[in-house]
Formats: sequence, C-alpha cells, structure tokens
Amino acid sequence: MHIVVIMNPKNKIPRHLFIQQDLLKKIQSGEYAQGQLIPKETELTKIYKVSRPTVRQAIQYLANDGYLERRKRRGTIVKQQKINQEFTHIIESYDSEMNRKGLHPRTQVLTFKIDKATNDIANHLEINEQDEIYKLVRLRYAENKPIVLVTTYLPLKLLPDFLNNDFEQEKLYSVLQKMNFPVLQIRRKLDVVKADETTSDLLDIEEGNPIFYFHSIGYTHNRIPIEYSISKYRGDINSFIFELNHSA
Repeated sequence: MHIVVIMNPKNKIPRHLFIQQDLLKKIQSGEYAQGQLIPKETELTKIYKVSRPTVRQAIQYLANDGYLERRKRRGTIVKQQKINQEFTHIIESYDSEMNRKGLHPRTQVLTFKIDKATNDIANHLEINEQDEIYKLVRLRYAENKPIVLVTTYLPLKLLPDFLNNDFEQEKLYSVLQKMNFPVLQIRRKLDVVKADETTSDLLDIEEGNPIFYFHSIGYTHNRIPIEYSISKYRGDINSFIFELNHSA
C-alpha cells in the first residue's frame, strides 16, 4: 500500500527534488530493495500528485547518481551499489577488506591442484617453463553475490605440503605468512575486457559485459615472486580507488 504525499504549496523545495529525496530515503531504508522494481511512472504521478515529466526528472537524477537503472520492457530497478575496492594501494586479504566494509565474505574453491607452468606463468614467477606449480581458482562473494574470480599460481618448490590448506576457510596471505613467505610488495596491471562465457556464468553477468582484469605478482623477501594471480572483477558492482603521492 502506497501513502499519498500531499505537497505543501508553501514548501520551496522543487517537486522533482522532493520526490528524488523521498525515493532515495526508500532505497536507503531498504523499502525499495536492490534489484527491485520501483513503482511505474504512472503510479508515482498518483502517489506524489505531480506530472509525469516531474517524476521522470526525479528518476533521472537518481539514475545519474547510480541508484536507479532503467530496463527496457521491465521498468526502473534499484541498482546494486558499487563496492569500493582499495587493494590497489593496500596489501590486505579480500576477507579483511570485505569485513571492514561491513560485508560478509565467502570463498568457493573451484580448483586446487598441482600443474605445470606455462611460459607466461614461468615468466611472472621467475621459474622455468614446465616447473611444477600450484593452481588455485577461487570464486569470491560478498553478501552472497559473486564479486571476483581469482586464479592464483604459486611455485611448488617453495611451498611443500601446500595442498593441505583449506582456502575456503583460510586466507592465502595468512598461510604464506605462517610459511615465512609474507607478501611484502605487489605489482598490479589493470585491463578492462569483455566477459567470456565461463566468466559470465560464474560471476552471474551477461556474456560480453565489461570486467576489470588484474594481473598481480606478490613478492616476498628479496623480491622473490611468491604468487601470480589473475583476478576478474565484475564491472557493474566494483569500483577501484587509486592513491597517488606527489613525487619529490
């Protein structure tokens, strides 16, 4: 049941702004939940007793601010708010970052096995091609939504008995720390690519949607590469913070 809002003629707030603020309150309170359709424009004109262009203007402002999204043949939905990822300038586990943001993290291990290094992997880990490596593929969630698909390669010769770890429960960087190979420095490269069929299925997005594609090399003591990871982040609900310092 919708409550009819009576506009006060003495109120100097423009009607479209009043509607915008009221819709935003409903979104932030959860009355209009993420992924939910808000009432149609014709219905909103009756609720707020205004013209359709006024309603459309309020909706457009919220769409521009990233709160709403118009869908063809469906209507207007409440968008998933983007998660600001800060790992571009902070060495921190995924679980720790999500917990700090008040989001519940979960990890699903898709693959964890011993493999052979390709030329690309060998170059990044500074080992020989065909050397034995660990291949760890994890699908990581926040609040039950898949956020990022991570494939990590680690040199087997430095990490004996590594397969004994359960990375659905344990944090990779914590395990490396315990094994005296802490990640002290990371080098990352960012690309934006289109999701292929497998990635789109795992991340629950449309094939061809943009994804953030990170190549990361984690270095331990004496700048020895201890991990090489390829991370594929959903482009629709992730944004990244880069912190730059002025050079002397």
